[in-house]
Amino acid sequence: MKQHTIITPDYRGKLPENYVGLDEAEMIERIRRIKLDMGEALFIPCHHYQKDEVVQFADATGDSLQLARLSAQNRAAQHIVFCGVHFMAETADILTAEAQQVYLPDMRAGCTMADMAGLEQTEIAWEALQEMFGDTLIPLTYVNSTAEVKAFVGRHGGACVTSGNAKKMVQWALNQKKRLLFLPDRHLGRNTAFALGIPLSRMAEWHPQQEKLSEVHVPLEDLSVILWHGHCAVHERFTLEHVAWVRQQYPQMKVIVHPECAHEVVAAADEVGSTQYIIDTLAAAPAGAAWAIGTEMNLVNRLIQRHTDQHIVSLNPAMCPCVTMNRIDLPHLLWTLESIAEGRPVNRISVPSQIATDARLTLDKMLALA
Repeated sequence: MKQHTIITPDYRGKLPENYVGLDEAEMIERIRRIKLDMGEALFIPCHHYQKDEVVQFADATGDSLQLARLSAQNRAAQHIVFCGVHFMAETADILTAEAQQVYLPDMRAGCTMADMAGLEQTEIAWEALQEMFGDTLIPLTYVNSTAEVKAFVGRHGGACVTSGNAKKMVQWALNQKKRLLFLPDRHLGRNTAFALGIPLSRMAEWHPQQEKLSEVHVPLEDLSVILWHGHCAVHERFTLEHVAWVRQQYPQMKVIVHPECAHEVVAAADEVGSTQYIIDTLAAAPAGAAWAIGTEMNLVNRLIQRHTDQHIVSLNPAMCPCVTMNRIDLPHLLWTLESIAEGRPVNRISVPSQIATDARLTLDKMLALA
């Protein structure tokens, strides 16, 4: 078992002054030199939503769980500099071996969705729901959640899900218990349950701030899915009005969206799927295909550059990149790498041992089932 320790706050977000205002070409050269010197001892996984300036140094690109698994499989890497957000680096730390250390270039790179479900809030919700429903409830958590929430779910017999395997995991959960608590993304939970044939009327939402259920349209006994009132700040900005705009401007264009979008947007789209599904769908499309994509802007721009023989636009023309994901930049990446090379590493992600053990239960269960 990896010896985990609690992260010290000394360097959280504090980029040293000597890294501010550096010339881009100089930063690129210094990063390349470190990668060359460290060789296989260094592994840099980059999430699809990262900036191009960071992705150019990626040893692998992918979604959060895919990158965490690649990190765990790469036994040669002693230092894993995860270019993503906090929960992703936590997952990598949980899955990697004793000798491997995980870093996040900017400790402020969080996820607003993951932060919408804290451990204390989850414990309060669970106690209240147990009083309502008794032992008929099983928790599922999206991989976009904190290690503490994953650990809570693990302790209560639940599992983790991704946008790619959510259907299989929701079906598994409902085979275990009569109803489930899905957190923290209400949209992924609702879209997945609906795709499995569960009516919207049999879903309700738990509001952690108000500590109560809402959107209850049937007797409590008839509820099948309790959705945590959380969302992705990026994907919730795609609306029916955007779909209508595309239909009017480009009648032949297909709309493809991520399942973190609101239910009405998913229902109006032509295709819905995970980040990897979107990437694969466009890769398989013929020349001349036309797409309006409802997901993060850095990825959309990268797909536009990659598939110049297709007509690709963002479903929301005014969409900006994910703010927290974009906190990872060249200065922070260079700082983290040089601190490792100099033997005084900063920005290490280290999940406490018991939390890591319990959180791994949710990940291992998902990996075994899905």
